[in-house]
Amino acid sequence: MTATLRVMLDQLIAPTDPDLQMASSELTRGLIAGTPEGCEVEGVAPGPAGRTVDIPGLAGVRRAPLARRELAAAVQLGLSTGIGGGMIHSPTLFAPLVKHDRVHAHEQTVVTVWDLGPWESPGELPKSALGWHRAMLKRAVKYADAVVVPTHSVAERLAEHARLGERIRVIAGAAPSGFSVPRDEIGRRRAMDLPEGFILLAGRAASADALSRGFAAIGASGIDVPVVVIGAGEGEEPAIADVAAAAGIPERSLHVRGSLAPEDRAAVFGGAVAFLAASERSALPWRVLEALALGVPVVAASSPVHDEVIVDGGMLVDGSAEGLAAGLAEALGSTTAAQRLAVLAADRGRAFSWRESADRVWQLHAEL
Repeated sequence: MTATLRVMLDQLIAPTDPDLQMASSELTRGLIAGTPEGCEVEGVAPGPAGRTVDIPGLAGVRRAPLARRELAAAVQLGLSTGIGGGMIHSPTLFAPLVKHDRVHAHEQTVVTVWDLGPWESPGELPKSALGWHRAMLKRAVKYADAVVVPTHSVAERLAEHARLGERIRVIAGAAPSGFSVPRDEIGRRRAMDLPEGFILLAGRAASADALSRGFAAIGASGIDVPVVVIGAGEGEEPAIADVAAAAGIPERSLHVRGSLAPEDRAAVFGGAVAFLAASERSALPWRVLEALALGVPVVAASSPVHDEVIVDGGMLVDGSAEGLAAGLAEALGSTTAAQRLAVLAADRGRAFSWRESADRVWQLHAEL
């Protein structure tokens, strides 16, 4: 008899976050590539219509009778979804978390939490999204067989918000498979009207505190290079420019861009002299993983997550503006220092892969 692992693919039908969309796609591809003998992978997606799911190797895609919005409300309230049972894995909290029989019917439900923002930075989310995440975690406490998180430090923090006990499991994410600086990187940066040789940051206006410390650090470091910010929300450029100006970054030096496709993002990393990670939030730092994968020197605020993800692959410093400034000055103080950090970053970047993450997911379900 074939054992079917059913993966929730709502992020591929109606994505709410580019990183979650990437994680859902990459993990599913990894699960297919590492499918054990006697098993198969099936997709579960909102329906009844919508964009198609094009992932080779799927045994099929089961469409729920509800569209994405209605399905999100149904799983939040524990109502019937038409998805059915079986062995379900969700790369997010989006899953039918209801009573099921793991022992006799071999039913399992595993969900994933990448970011504790809804519990630790609630002001960054709309009330509807905040309520949905909190309700889904409560349902996970009652019904999930396991909750996957990306780092041990996030696991410790999640345990403070939810009584999950030994059901919390750590499985890291990674940069997109094949993530590399494209051959036409210079042309791509020119098309985005970006300079060469800049310090790169990532963030939105909601993360103004981290951006402010990053901008202040650049100003205090004495390094006179352009500053590029990626990942800004639509229309947030003026607000981020105000934060930069308050920290002493002149308007002529600042370049703010929004959410970019992976190829464009890799091209931006290719023009950076360093990536500055000032955030200390309990979430997988996707852009840090990408910087490591491309061998870009990383200077990061020391935090439980950064310490665990970066280890010796970058420069971990005090998260104050002064600490970050000193780190930047040291990292970019000489060509030798920058090259050494680049080598360390690339070495650390090889520690993360979606195939390994997928293998651990298969192992988790086998243990359950």
